[in-house]
Amino acid sequence: MVKFDTYLAIGIGGFIGAILRAGITGFANSLFKSHFPLGTTLVNLIGSLILGILAGLITLKAIENPFLKSLLTTGMMGALTTYSTFALESYFLLDSGRVDKAIIFIVINLVGTILLAGLGFKVVLSLFK
Repeated sequence: MVKFDTYLAIGIGGFIGAILRAGITGFANSLFKSHFPLGTTLVNLIGSLILGILAGLITLKAIENPFLKSLLTTGMMGALTTYSTFALESYFLLDSGRVDKAIIFIVINLVGTILLAGLGFKVVLSLFK
């Protein structure tokens, strides 16, 4: 059974992540007006890098507090990254006939997030191990 303080940590982290998501997405989309969902791409890439860094820090026991781990990972990073939005925006690009943009969007998000999560993890391990 999950304790109340864990749910509280996830909720606080979720609040922070959601605010960051809205800010990053809004800023990116206002800077680059296009039919390409750049804001979603950026939060997925940034979020994957940060989650990789956090996983490295947790693995190295630099972050041990369960409240902080829940706040940063499940809460903040869960709200920051937007794979449900990614799925819907991919569908909309495909449905509107923008297959080229859809493929670019899907590849950048899938490959980029995996690479950046791994990069964040490896960088932390190599710097602090």
